[in-house]
Amino acid sequence: MPSADASVRSAAVNDAPAVGQVQALVWQEAYDGIVPAQVHAAFDPQAFAGAWRDALRTPPEGVHRLLVACAADQVVGFVAIGPSQDPDAGQTTGEVTALGVHPHHRRQGHGSRLLNAAVDVLREAGAEHVAAWCLVEHEGVRAFLTGSGLMPDGAFRDRVISPEEDTAREVRLVATLTEGATPPESPE
Repeated sequence: MPSADASVRSAAVNDAPAVGQVQALVWQEAYDGIVPAQVHAAFDPQAFAGAWRDALRTPPEGVHRLLVACAADQVVGFVAIGPSQDPDAGQTTGEVTALGVHPHHRRQGHGSRLLNAAVDVLREAGAEHVAAWCLVEHEGVRAFLTGSGLMPDGAFRDRVISPEEDTAREVRLVATLTEGATPPESPE
């Protein structure tokens, strides 16, 4: 049987090197000019692959998943999800903790497939809401997420991005996943 040209599936331990490679490329591009050079240089495929390998071998408790987008057999994107760690989030809020598509495979639907699959997994696990954090400077990512139905809720955080404790501002985007769910409270 022929396989689909584009798909999303749960990641396996042997996907870690490919996910590490995609993450390094995406992070290098996304954080260029935002983080200091020494931090940018640490976006290493092998380091990311090692962290993913460890997480896949010994996943944290709860609904933590790593999904990969494939073009034929090649991993071209990933999304990591888990329960929200935000202090103001309820037990029914899931979070997209990382999302990336290889620069040469963008605008082919992989990001949408990844986000839809992530929402499906969270919804099946009982999540009523999903949240994602996005750097203010990442207008393209924010446009993708808002186009997918996530909206800013007024929350922001300043993430430390260097050993000197420089910060970059992130905004939170949220969506309700189930009919009848009460929208998450705005921090405003």
